Amino acid sequence: MSNRTAGDRSETRDDDRAHNDMALAEEASAALAPQEEERSRDDHGGHGMQSLNSLAISATTHCLTGCVIGEVAGIAIGTAFGWGNLATIATAVGLAYLFGFALTSLPLFRAGLTFGAIVPIALAADTVSITIMEVIDNAFVLLVPGAMEAGLGDLLLWAAIAGGFVIAYPFAFLANRFMIARGKGHAVVHEYH
Repeated sequence: MSNRTAGDRSETRDDDRAHNDMALAEEASAALAPQEEERSRDDHGGHGMQSLNSLAISATTHCLTGCVIGEVAGIAIGTAFGWGNLATIATAVGLAYLFGFALTSLPLFRAGLTFGAIVPIALAADTVSITIMEVIDNAFVLLVPGAMEAGLGDLLLWAAIAGGFVIAYPFAFLANRFMIARGKGHAVVHEYH
């Protein structure tokens, strides 16, 4: 007869799950290392660079999608409730992170990873890119005279948001490219897409 309680068995199962989640994340990172070495050795007409650029474009476009959804939703909510600039921007930024991380998480859930394994992968994949997009976009919108006072039906608001993302995109692209080339950021998520 075992002296272990149900609580002890539950803790052991939780520890085993956490260990398996970490092992999956480490395997994903390890699987990318040979690809990165091959990419860096490939000097046949820039084919390796094209793959790196394609991955960075995909990661940046993915980031842009989550940011746009969050920004539009946040501004619509803030405007509908008559909130001030700070509350509206905070809501938009929070939703941009939420939607960005959620979009990254979907293929990871479909691949069978647990929530505990997904959270650190999503954070590592998107935090830098979303931060760049949000800082530049919101700074630009704040700098455009009248943009924050414009209503949802005003072209000025949407032009300012779009302009901010156009300016932010190349900076986020360069950050994503830098991280992917080193096996970081979206490189860890890529195999699940």
